[in-house]
Amino acid sequence: MATRYDIISDTHGYLSPALLAELAGADVIVHAGDICSPRDYQTLCDIARVHMCLGNNDWSYDYGPTVKDRKIFVGSGLKWQVTHYRKRLNLAMSDIAIFGHTHTPVIERDEWTGTLVMNPGSPSSPRRSRPSMGRIIVENGEVIEAKIITLG
Repeated sequence: MATRYDIISDTHGYLSPALLAELAGADVIVHAGDICSPRDYQTLCDIARVHMCLGNNDWSYDYGPTVKDRKIFVGSGLKWQVTHYRKRLNLAMSDIAIFGHTHTPVIERDEWTGTLVMNPGSPSSPRRSRPSMGRIIVENGEVIEAKIITLG
C-alpha cells in the first residue's frame, strides 16, 4: 500500500486555500519549519499526521516537546530527516532529507549517499519561483514518486 507524504515549509502563518486543497488526502504532512502559527499547526494535524521541525521564526513552546530543530523518524520503512537549514542535514544518516529556509524548491539525489534531498519551496512567500510544495509517494519501502507541485 502506498503512503503519500506531502512536504511543505515556510508557510509563515498562512495556509492558502490552494495549499489546503492540495493537502487533502495526505497520509502524512512533513513541515520543514517557519510555520509561525500554532493554529496552523493544529490545522495541519487535523488533516493528517504531522512531522515538523522548528524554523528560525518558530518557538518550541508553541508546538510542544516533540517539535525541535531536527526531526528524525521512520516512515514507510525509510529513515527521514527534517531540518530548516540544509547545512544541518547529515545525508549519511537518512534515506530522505527535507529542508526549507530558502523558499526555493529543490529535488535531487545525493551522488554519494543516494539520499533523496528536497526543499519544497514555500506555498506562501516563494522566492525566485511560484508557490510550491512537495510530494513523495512511498510503497514497500521504496520511493515511487517525488515531485514539486506548483500551487495556484
